[in-house]
Amino acid sequence: MINRVVLVGRLTKELDLRYTGNGTAVGSFTMAVNRQFTNQKGEREADFINCVIWRKSAENMAKYTKKGSMVGLEGRIQTRSYDDKDGKRVYVTEVVVDSFSLLDTKQANSGTSTGQQTNTQQQNQSSTTSNYGTNNNYQKQSDPFEKSSQPMDIDEDDLPF
Repeated sequence: MINRVVLVGRLTKELDLRYTGNGTAVGSFTMAVNRQFTNQKGEREADFINCVIWRKSAENMAKYTKKGSMVGLEGRIQTRSYDDKDGKRVYVTEVVVDSFSLLDTKQANSGTSTGQQTNTQQQNQSSTTSNYGTNNNYQKQSDPFEKSSQPMDIDEDDLPF
C-alpha cells in the first residue's frame, strides 16, 4: 500500500508546539494550499490541511517558521478518532509530517520567530561570502568556443552516444 503526501503551502498561524508526558515534542499546524484552478468568480480557493509533526523536526519547524511561511512537506495521511467531553465520537484526518523544507527567500525568512540567526547560519553566510562573493582570486572560466562562428566538424565515432 502507498500512503504518501507532498504539499506546498503557507502556515495559517504559528506552529503549536507541545510536549508529551515523556518529553517528546509534537507540533500541530494548519497549512493553506492553493487549488490549481480558479472558481467562477476568478478567485483561487485554498484547502486548509491539518498537520502534525514530531520530535526534533517539530522543534526546528517551530523555531524557523512563522505565520505565512512557505513550507514544503512530505508525510502520510492518518485518521484517528476519540470521544469528546460530551461522549461524542470525533474523527480526525491529518497529515503526519516526515520532513519539511523552508521555501521562503532568505529575506522573508530573516524575520523568524527567534528574530536572530544562529551561529551556524552566520558562519555559513560569512564563509559563502568569502568564498564566492568577495574573493578576487576566483576567475570565470572562459568558453573555448566563444569566438567560433564556424560549424564544427565532428566525426560520429567521436560522439559518446
